[in-house]
Amino acid sequence: MSAQIRIGIVGTGFGASTHLPALRAHPRFEVLAIASPRNAARIAAERQIEHAFSSCAEMLAGCKLDAVVVASPPFAHHDDVLASLRAGAHVLCEKPFALDIAQAEAMIAAEKTAGTACALAHEFRFRPERIAIAELVANAHLDPIREIEYTQLMGFLRAKEMRPRGWWFQRSRGGGIAGAMLSHAIDAANAVLGREPIEVVGTLRSANAERFDAEGTFISDVDDGAFALLRYADGAVARLTVDGTAAVDSFTFAIHGENRTAVCSGKAFADQRLFSVDEEETNELECAPSRYARFASINGNVPPMMELYDAWLAKIDGNPAAPAAGQALPTFADGLATQRILAAVGFGT
Repeated sequence: MSAQIRIGIVGTGFGASTHLPALRAHPRFEVLAIASPRNAARIAAERQIEHAFSSCAEMLAGCKLDAVVVASPPFAHHDDVLASLRAGAHVLCEKPFALDIAQAEAMIAAEKTAGTACALAHEFRFRPERIAIAELVANAHLDPIREIEYTQLMGFLRAKEMRPRGWWFQRSRGGGIAGAMLSHAIDAANAVLGREPIEVVGTLRSANAERFDAEGTFISDVDDGAFALLRYADGAVARLTVDGTAAVDSFTFAIHGENRTAVCSGKAFADQRLFSVDEEETNELECAPSRYARFASINGNVPPMMELYDAWLAKIDGNPAAPAAGQALPTFADGLATQRILAAVGFGT
């Protein structure tokens, strides 16, 4: 039986809501510690985690860990990843990878020095519909691919929505919808095509700069809509939209070829159907469920996150087997590619 991986989590937001239950449900991980400047002690007491620390550095010094999930806010990723790599830990980092290209490059250099297994938390690669689309692409069923369409509409940043102030609404700290959501869209396009674009144009938009929470009004200097157009070397393009100010929640991810389209759509990531469309007919495609589908009751991100952990574990274990279509581990190099595109549309310090 493979050895247990002793792991610590940095961050008590997404780290506690998704990574913690996903890691505990996975048979290979033992969660030993959690770190956060404010909430670690409370979360550790509520969730029966043995150790709580105020920072990643304190956690690494205070207990023996094999791996670290860096789910701290984006402004802390650089320092937390570097500290974890210096300690010889395997690292899974949340997106956006960094605040800027220089930070991303520094983390890749540290990864090479450490020689440990590193990955990025683009768990949506492992959604059943995304895996099915990747199989269609790998088997040339959609060739020649001409256009990728990725549109995510949400309403959580409309003017009437009360949102708590904090780093998410501060550009200098990595806030905004581009880092949070456009990063997933960019990764989706690059992963489907297996390469980076040769040209990028786009823009970030802040429609509702004045916001309010329980304490009153405050000013946001981040984007609530992000839009990119990517051109690839073989004539394919990708149109990417994420907008938090829409009246409805809607998600569309489509691969348009000259002879066939595959379109995945629904209200959100966890509510999708996949169709194949050509000149003669439209067919709904049945997607194989995740082996971890039973854990979706925790939240919809948990099953694909557990699938991502499997790919990370293969790298940790030194498994040289080539991944199945759509199940390649998102790497730090992928994060740098995404960071370059985010910078081109205006994200970063």
